[in-house]
Amino acid sequence: MESVLFALVLMLAIFVLIVLARSIRVVQQFETGIVFRLGRIQSNVRGPGLHLVAPMIDRMQKVNMQIVTMGVPAQEGITRDNVSVRVDAVVYFRVIDPIKAVVNVQNYLFAVSQVAQTSLRSVIGQSELDQLLSDRDALNAKLKNVIDEPTEGPWGIRIERVEIKDVALPEGMKRSMSRQAEAERERRARIITADGEFQASKRLAAAAKEMSSDPAALQLRLLQTVVEVAAEKNSTLVMPLPVEMLRFFDRMAPAAAQAAAAKEEEEEPEPVDEVIDELPAIESQVSVPGLSGLPAAADGADHAPTVQNPVWNRETP
Repeated sequence: MESVLFALVLMLAIFVLIVLARSIRVVQQFETGIVFRLGRIQSNVRGPGLHLVAPMIDRMQKVNMQIVTMGVPAQEGITRDNVSVRVDAVVYFRVIDPIKAVVNVQNYLFAVSQVAQTSLRSVIGQSELDQLLSDRDALNAKLKNVIDEPTEGPWGIRIERVEIKDVALPEGMKRSMSRQAEAERERRARIITADGEFQASKRLAAAAKEMSSDPAALQLRLLQTVVEVAAEKNSTLVMPLPVEMLRFFDRMAPAAAQAAAAKEEEEEPEPVDEVIDELPAIESQVSVPGLSGLPAAADGADHAPTVQNPVWNRETP
């Protein structure tokens, strides 16, 4: 009798231990527990710690609340400017409503992956190649909004960040972009060289103006040039005329030009118009013998009568 009682007590203790083991649940700090009682979800979620649930009646499901990093497989697409590219990305998201993440979607990890792939292809088709290569921040923000719209409200999942990792281009497009970059660098180099020459010419012009006002500065510059040329031992140096002599010729040239112009003005003949205006006065003062008393030419006559004068008929030597 005692042995039977001992066996019953032992079986009861084992049953109690099994029930307690099935009733105790431990929720980690990064998790949230959702309890289903006879298939109906309970509104109060269980936070981190030790919790008791009714065995055979309650079932607890744990949901990870950490940020999940999910790689999006590379997607092939054609950009808006008809360039075929292959783009891959990475998505960072976390669960903000565990009840929606468990009840409204069967497998939220797989669902987020599919939404990210389709959204990535859509963004590729709406963008140009230059935007994919240079304006990554705007594309990342646009892709985040596209993925977050169907996931946060219905599924209780918030997209924290989306990053485009790599953009694979065709080989022909890579060569074309390399040629374009090389041409751009050459253009910038030419502009910088031309700008430097322009600034140097302005500086040289200013220096020449300053040195022209002082002959000693020109002489010093000449001597400096001679020293620089003389440093080369394999060159022959020919000294030009001194600067002072050249300046003397420069000063003499304007004076000679002014003297020549004054001499030409003195020897200039009297204008013909003035001589013609003075002819009546000259004729009134000159009287020729034998011309008085001659009849005037009749009206309508072809010419005046001819005067026979031996003095006038004589050939002038």
